[in-house]
Amino acid sequence: MTGRLDELTSWHADWKGLRVAVLGLSMTGFSVADTLAELGAEVLVVTQDADAEYARLLPVIGATLWTGPLDTVPAELEAFAPEVVVASPGFAPHHPVIAWVRASGIALWGDIELAWRVRDKVVRADGTPADWVLITGTNGKTTTTQLTAAMLVAGGLRAAPVGNIGVPVLDAVRDPAGFDVLVVELSSHQLWYLSLQDGPDPLSPHASVCLNLADDHLQWHGSFAAYRDAKAVVYENTRVACVYNKADAATRVMVEEADVVDGCRAIGFDLGVPGPGDLGVVDGILVDRAFLDDRRTRALELTTVADLAARGLAAPHVVANILAAAALARSLDVPPAAIAAALDTFRLDAHRIEVVAVTAGITWVDDSKATNPHAAASSLAAFPGAVWVVGGQLKGVDIAELVAARGGGVKAAIVIGVDRDPITEAFARHAPGIPLFEVDHAQTEDVMAQVVELAAEIARDGDVVLLAPAAASFDQFDSYADRGHRFARAVKDRVDRDENQQDRSHGGGAGDDDDPAADPPRGAAG
Repeated sequence: MTGRLDELTSWHADWKGLRVAVLGLSMTGFSVADTLAELGAEVLVVTQDADAEYARLLPVIGATLWTGPLDTVPAELEAFAPEVVVASPGFAPHHPVIAWVRASGIALWGDIELAWRVRDKVVRADGTPADWVLITGTNGKTTTTQLTAAMLVAGGLRAAPVGNIGVPVLDAVRDPAGFDVLVVELSSHQLWYLSLQDGPDPLSPHASVCLNLADDHLQWHGSFAAYRDAKAVVYENTRVACVYNKADAATRVMVEEADVVDGCRAIGFDLGVPGPGDLGVVDGILVDRAFLDDRRTRALELTTVADLAARGLAAPHVVANILAAAALARSLDVPPAAIAAALDTFRLDAHRIEVVAVTAGITWVDDSKATNPHAAASSLAAFPGAVWVVGGQLKGVDIAELVAARGGGVKAAIVIGVDRDPITEAFARHAPGIPLFEVDHAQTEDVMAQVVELAAEIARDGDVVLLAPAAASFDQFDSYADRGHRFARAVKDRVDRDENQQDRSHGGGAGDDDDPAADPPRGAAG
């Protein structure tokens, strides 16, 4: 079967009749099934739970659906005898179905490999498909992906942010308008599947970056070493620029060990003064000393920290993301003026160091996206002395190192979530003098209200209350966004209540509470 698969490196190859099983029916799984059906393959989608809309569409596109428990290999999957299995990234290496696929010698792909193989459906004017830029890292992937795409667009290129950011790469590959560049955010799960590719035309990006590396997703990968090895795949076969974080030695080692195309350069970035070939910061100015001819004696100005601060983009880890994105954009000849123009209008997504309120001198910050200790460390560095809201589902990660490094610098800690014990134990061991408050594993609707009431009692004029959980949200919330939204809503409810009390204390009158026109219902604007 390998012989036929080796020939399937183009949209225009003969995919007809190829038996492909697709594992999972998320947005990614459906894009895989839809692509394969369009190519003429015979498609069986296997999933435990099916989204109703996707399930309705599968027979329309010509694919077959099987649903049921996947703790063992379904007989229907074995009977289908797939020649290729394309798995959604949620399926871990130790999953029973994945283990069966690998033991059976069946080709196992992720959606990224399929997208690379058919990337030539729509080509540019010169007949070549879009360049790919790959972005990964424990933290900062989505922001850097958005930044890079914005810079490329400002530079006159047609670019799309895709992948783990929420837009399947296959959707962009099949977009009839076509692109100059696909900016592909990759999770460690997607990179693990990419590490399995053994065809004659492996993915070869124009440029790539691993922003940073810290413990995360250890339950999925089984060990930190396996997680690190998956992340390192991002640099393989890079053609022009391997961008790495000079402040994170692990990323430099990845670049040094990567098998890249001859002539590919290693480009470093950090918040210090850059050497020739790097990007960094000099006297509050972000500069490029990598992509200019006279880089030993000159530097190109990109923007200033003051300008970034005016747009809420000056937190150290955000500046690092901007430098990484600028390096990727400069590798594609985007001029410095276009990078500055992109930053003028760029805004961080919700739940990423988002100030949700400033009241009574207290600043309330939602960084619910800080779902692991590394991300939370960046937030704590940006807001020293904060009242820290921490906790959730730790995913097997040890939080003691974070508490040892940063816990002693907070004003107080409010601990939430199912994995509270490791956090309280870490504080007892490493920061015993810090006031510690626990919110019981309460109903979802009550958690953030309790958090905000506690924080309001602790915080004083000039303080910051920082939601940077260092943990996943799924123990109590639908997502990190749901967690952040509930925090912001609880803060707004508290602010509204305080303002209403102040109004009454200043002579509002006993009848005002009964006036339906006096104020909207609490939270109505939320």
